[in-house]
Amino acid sequence: MGCAGSIPKVDENSKKLKKPKPWKHVQEITPAQLTQMRDEFWDTAPHYGGQKEIWDALRAAAEADLPLAQTIVDSAGIIVSNSDMTLCYDERGAKYELPKYVLSEPTNLIRDG
Repeated sequence: MGCAGSIPKVDENSKKLKKPKPWKHVQEITPAQLTQMRDEFWDTAPHYGGQKEIWDALRAAAEADLPLAQTIVDSAGIIVSNSDMTLCYDERGAKYELPKYVLSEPTNLIRDG
């Protein structure tokens, strides 16, 4: 009921977030290329459906550490179908698919130096 000390309702359909599994990009990429890919995805994602507010929450969660990301998705009412956030739904049933490159770095990222 929102009383002090009450536990917020957690959707039983939503999974606890986990760190994405290591993955490899088809070719080695630099941090700048990865950032560009991420920016392009987030700029175009809302055009494929779903609510802008949910996309914004997903971006904030993708860029946060796991405990904060969990709080963000729970607060936004996002149903996490895959624990690595690659597949999520909003409360209306709209589907949100996130590519691995917005959630973590590839194992073949070119490091400076």
